[in-house]
Amino acid sequence: MRNRLAALALVSLLVGTGAAAHAKPHHNADPTSVGVRLVDAPLERRDDYRAHIYIVDHLNPGDTIERRIEVTNYSPSARDIALYPGAAIVDKEGFLFGDGRADNELTGWVTLDETEVRLDAESRTRVLARITVPDDATSGEHYGVIWAEAGDRHDPHANVYNVARSGIRVYLSIGAGGEPPSDFELDDLGAERTKDGQPVISARVRNTGKRALDLRGELTLTNGPGGLSAGPFPVEIATLAVGDDRVVELPLDAVVPDGRWTAKLALTSGKVDRETTATVAFGPALVESSVTMSPGTVLGLSGLVALLAVGALGMVAYRRRDRTG
Repeated sequence: MRNRLAALALVSLLVGTGAAAHAKPHHNADPTSVGVRLVDAPLERRDDYRAHIYIVDHLNPGDTIERRIEVTNYSPSARDIALYPGAAIVDKEGFLFGDGRADNELTGWVTLDETEVRLDAESRTRVLARITVPDDATSGEHYGVIWAEAGDRHDPHANVYNVARSGIRVYLSIGAGGEPPSDFELDDLGAERTKDGQPVISARVRNTGKRALDLRGELTLTNGPGGLSAGPFPVEIATLAVGDDRVVELPLDAVVPDGRWTAKLALTSGKVDRETTATVAFGPALVESSVTMSPGTVLGLSGLVALLAVGALGMVAYRRRDRTG
């Protein structure tokens, strides 16, 4: 097998039908849901958080990889759970799932040692997924999802058929030689207050590499009016396609006062880190900005100071809830 594998921590992100879902401790899970998590990742990607959540790899034609997947039945009753690969694409809207069991080139490479498991109430099992790339595979990045699906026993006379499913995304780069580079640019950090009074931080993100990106990071506000400081606040941005150039908006709580602030936004995808810093202003004050970019930067925590008296800033990432994990 091409990759040596390393065991992962128990917490991972999941994708769900119609909404993104996060893996939860067993006792907090939705009792109607089914869950999946990745158990293995390549040792060479142990510092890449995406490889602990999704199947992310670069393969040559003819290569084979294997990953163990844990499937959990959170229901209080036994359930039959189907396992299958499904198609996905990445475009300007992010990572998009195909309908039902839609297939593509990648789904034909995936085999599972179990395609259906029966799990007792609140129990779990592990399934082996194998991806074998044929010699004539198309070069480039391919996308898919390995789904675990549980539903009611289908009644042909019923008008509604309830299905719950969760899955693990697959980002597979195919081509001879080394892996294509991942990279992005982050700049144009600014601020404005909408007509209804909500403050918004915006930034431009460009995918300048050769692989799709899943961006997450932190926003920190310091040097505000009267010395106010807040953050860091978590940020997640929907999957960025190769060549995508996107302005993202990060709404804040309306309690943020007018005036100048120093805003710092730091994002990472896999092993690539970028940050930008600017002086921004809400209200009538002029905006003067200076941008810096430094790979590998780690932000220090700067907890809430005076804003605790009037409420914490709310951070809502620019993302579609139905686009993952």
